[in-house]
Amino acid sequence: MENRIRELRKTMGLSQEELAHSCNASRQTINAIENNKYDPSLALAFQIASLLQVTVDELFIFNPRRNEK
Repeated sequence: MENRIRELRKTMGLSQEELAHSCNASRQTINAIENNKYDPSLALAFQIASLLQVTVDELFIFNPRRNEK
């Protein structure tokens, strides 16, 4: 699943570390999500969306072809 986390995080002036700390995750987890290497749990997705002041639908872009490989 693709996402807009990096774009929105930078717009808000947050580092990966700051975002991670705010949602009780590691910086590595945020990095992996931003790079589409890891899909967050539903709870974490809602937490990130809330912190970035968007809905989950606005934050994540479903791409069915990503999982075809």
